Amino acid sequence: MYIFGYGSLINEASRQLTGETGNAIPAIVSGLERHWGKTGSPVMSHLVVREGAGLCNGVLIHVNDDLLEVFDIREAGYQRVKLDAEKIKILDETIQLDGPVFVYVTDDVVSPCHVQPIAQSYVDTVLAGCLRYSAEFAQSFIQSTHGWDYPRMNDRDKPVYQRVAGVRKEDRARIDQFLHCIPPCFD
Repeated sequence: MYIFGYGSLINEASRQLTGETGNAIPAIVSGLERHWGKTGSPVMSHLVVREGAGLCNGVLIHVNDDLLEVFDIREAGYQRVKLDAEKIKILDETIQLDGPVFVYVTDDVVSPCHVQPIAQSYVDTVLAGCLRYSAEFAQSFIQSTHGWDYPRMNDRDKPVYQRVAGVRKEDRARIDQFLHCIPPCFD
């Protein structure tokens, strides 16, 4: 089976903090809208998707049945639903899926605020993961994500996101270039 990762699960190093998975396959799923939103964390907002009219890029992660419960714990606050195979476009046409695909969704999007802002450490983790595929993959992520105009804190020196992983110094410089049109962080 597969999980469609549309946020921190795009980043292999962050994914491995939860459990060993198979290869990640870049894909685009139609019928999902990705937003910045509150998920229950008292200090920051995360990425959420809800069913809708959008397109969402991410990765299909192959997981064994015994790991599904571990990912359900990681994704607490979301509902796991099965994706319709017709809505999945795998970016490498030579790859064929051999099982169902699940995604973690929410029904309601609650906007970030100054108490629970978008954390730059989380942004860095996700975009560093996107950059492992391509700059275009990272740009597509930015363009297809709603809510960049909500408060974003600069927590790079003291990350509030507990799964920061796989972010290199050169990634941060590229991420800053990608985000030059986005409202700046607050300290």
